[in-house]
Amino acid sequence: MRTVQKIKRIQLDINQNYESVLFGIVSSEPDYKLSLALNKKFGISLKSISPVTLQENNSELTFSRFSDCSGSPDLIYDLISNRTGKNFLLKKLRNIDYIFQIFDSGNDINSTKIITALREIDCITAVFNIDLKTIKDKCLQYLTH
Repeated sequence: MRTVQKIKRIQLDINQNYESVLFGIVSSEPDYKLSLALNKKFGISLKSISPVTLQENNSELTFSRFSDCSGSPDLIYDLISNRTGKNFLLKKLRNIDYIFQIFDSGNDINSTKIITALREIDCITAVFNIDLKTIKDKCLQYLTH
């Protein structure tokens, strides 16, 4: 008879040297149209990359993701869909359609200016600044690279 080995859980300390800021966007536009509007407003080049994929209840859920890291290597923009059909990536943020994430190693992100610029885009209904410390969701790990 086999002996069952105990599983040892190891915690890895990941030192991330960049600051990440999240903005929740409410928009009825499809992801590609929103990415084009963000490209025009911020002078970036969001392009479709591999989607965020989750396994839930014996089915695979995919959430579209657009990213731009072509400018400075220290500055990365991500646009991630928060919903696919009736399912949500971050269930606690059901009123959010998209998550706009900015990584900056220089910590030079001015949230107020970005929110103002996002609100000027016609296809965006509402914008919310999301505090990462207040969200307790198991899917939050999929938002980090």
